[in-house]
Amino acid sequence: MNIQSKPSLARPSWATLSLVSCAALTLTAISSQAMAASNSVSIKVVGNQRCMQSNGIPNHRTGTFPNRGNPHRISTQRIKLCVSTNPRKGSRARAVRGTVGFALNGIILRPGTADYYDPSSRRGFSRNRSSGWNLEGLGARDKLGMDSNNAHVDNRGIYHYHGPSAGMRRSAKGTLVGYAADGHEIHYLGSRVKSSYRLKSGTRPSGPGGRYDGTYNEDWAYVAGSGNLDRCNGGTLNGKYVYFATNQYPFFPRCVYGRIGSGFQALGGGGRGRDGVRPQRRNRQHARAGDGQRRLGNRGQRRSSEGRRRGPPQVAINACQSRASGNRCSFRTPRNNRRISGTCRMTREQVRACVPSGGRAPRG
Repeated sequence: MNIQSKPSLARPSWATLSLVSCAALTLTAISSQAMAASNSVSIKVVGNQRCMQSNGIPNHRTGTFPNRGNPHRISTQRIKLCVSTNPRKGSRARAVRGTVGFALNGIILRPGTADYYDPSSRRGFSRNRSSGWNLEGLGARDKLGMDSNNAHVDNRGIYHYHGPSAGMRRSAKGTLVGYAADGHEIHYLGSRVKSSYRLKSGTRPSGPGGRYDGTYNEDWAYVAGSGNLDRCNGGTLNGKYVYFATNQYPFFPRCVYGRIGSGFQALGGGGRGRDGVRPQRRNRQHARAGDGQRRLGNRGQRRSSEGRRRGPPQVAINACQSRASGNRCSFRTPRNNRRISGTCRMTREQVRACVPSGGRAPRG
C-alpha cells in the first residue's frame, strides 16, 4: 500500500522540538488533584533520539472518573519516553504489551488490557489468565468505564487511550498523531485505511461462549490482504513505512517491526512495573482496575529482557499471533531448526505463545 497524504489546512499546536538528553521512562503519580492542572508536554530531539515528556493530563475534556466501570481518579504524572528518530523496519513483528506509543499531546497509547474472562469474579473478568479469553479494551468499553475519547484511567491515575478519538487528534500535525514504541510515526487517515483484522464467524468454543462480537481479543483474526494494512497496522505513506490509528480493531499497532525505544516494555516483563512504572507499594484497589495492571510490590520476581529471566522466544509467539488459546501450533527452534509442536496458551508474561505439549512455555 502506498498512500499519499492530503495537505492539512489547519495547523494545530504541538510540542516544540529541541535538544535534550534522553533517559528511560520515568512515570510517577505526583498529584491527586490532576484536573486542576493543564496539559504540559514537550517533544525534543537530540542525536538519534526523540523524547516525550508529559504530565499525563490531556488537552481536552475527559469523562467523569471514577465512574461505574472505573474506580480511579486522574493524577498528574512524570512521563518520559524516548524513541529512535531513524527507525528501521525489520522482517519480524514483535508484540508489545502495555504502552505501544504516545500521542503528540503527551497521552500514552495502550490499546490492550490484562483482564480475562473469569466467571468466578463478581465483574465477570479478572487478571486470572487461565480462561485464555483476553478482554478487548474498546470491545468492553462500558465494563471498563471508557469515556467519549476512547480512554480511561488505570490504578495509578494514568489517563490513556485505547483507540483514536477527536480529542487525541486535536494535537495532530497534519495526519501525524503520535509515535510508536519503535519510533515509526503513527498517522490517522480515517476511512482511507482499513485494518486487516476480521471478526471470526460462528461461536466461541470455550470460555464465555456466545458469538464472536469483539469483546475479546480472541474474537479477531488477522487475514492478510483483507485490508490495506499489515499485521502491525502499518503501511507505506508518501514512500515511508508508518503505522496507522484506525477506527477498527486493532485501533493502534499492537506489534512493531523496529527496535523498541527507551522505557517501553517489550516481551517478557521486567523488574519495573507495566509500561516502565516503578512499583511503589501494594495497592488493594489494584485488583479493581478497569484494565488490569501488574501487581505492585512484585519487584524482582520477573526480570527484564536485559538480564536473566526472559519470556518465550519470538518464534513461539509468532506461531500463535493469529490463533486462539487452545489451538494447535508449531514452530522451529532458532538454534537447531528443530520442529516443536504444542498448544497456544497464555504464559505468565501475559503473551500468547506456542507451548510444547506436556511442557512449560519455552524461554527466549
